[in-house]
Amino acid sequence: MLPTKRTLTLALALPATLASLIGAAPTSSSPAADTDRHAPKPTIVLVHGAFADASSWSGTIKRLRRAGYPVVATANPLRGLADDTAYLRGVLAGVDGPVVLVGHSYGGAVISGAAVGDSRVKALVYIAAFTPDKGESAAQLAAKFPGSTLGETVNPQPYPLPGGGIGTELVIDQAKYHRQFAADVPTADAAVMAATQRPVATAALEEKAGGAAWKTIPSWALIATADKNIPPAAERWMARRAGSHTTEVDASHAVAVSRPGVVTDVILDAARATR
Repeated sequence: MLPTKRTLTLALALPATLASLIGAAPTSSSPAADTDRHAPKPTIVLVHGAFADASSWSGTIKRLRRAGYPVVATANPLRGLADDTAYLRGVLAGVDGPVVLVGHSYGGAVISGAAVGDSRVKALVYIAAFTPDKGESAAQLAAKFPGSTLGETVNPQPYPLPGGGIGTELVIDQAKYHRQFAADVPTADAAVMAATQRPVATAALEEKAGGAAWKTIPSWALIATADKNIPPAAERWMARRAGSHTTEVDASHAVAVSRPGVVTDVILDAARATR
């Protein structure tokens, strides 16, 4: 039986159709692109400082989660630098995969020690924070440059030490908290922060750092230029010494509360650089 005109037309068209389909088929992406797309995002571990608590990161946490990052905000004990560092190491032991460590204020000293020797920590972020070298204390660095008025606003109070004896901790006078700590935060919100502030042991601020992870781990720093706790000049000096990627913002010491968008952007810059 001879092929009909319609059969011949279909036979001639088939190779062209197949070629068109093959050409339209999606090509596989490069191994590098696949690796980047499927690489796990680092967990962002947030460490608050003195006179604050983990809720001070609330605005930042919401933004980081919207960006798809897992987040842990720790409850920093604020009892002593070595003890607080050990506590944070325990938190990190329960986190899978790569980590970006973020510290505010005294929390910067804690992350600097906790990250020493931990290969999973890919970046350090200092938010209006101390960046001590080995042998330096937060109190020493705060006094290195003029500008801090914290000493005029704190009240010392006793607390029992676990092994016996009495220690001293500091709280900011609630009537002075807004002006000292959070001048750019709405008055009502600052009043809540003042009521819920976590006192810090004087020993924690005076204890010397045992290590400085910023010497081997890339770091980012946010300088709060209206900070009355840590002089902005001290923040700049520490960031410059550490070779940190630095951003400045007109904000109080409570920059994570007043400017969470800026804080988040700095953290995201650090997180993206690790991938």
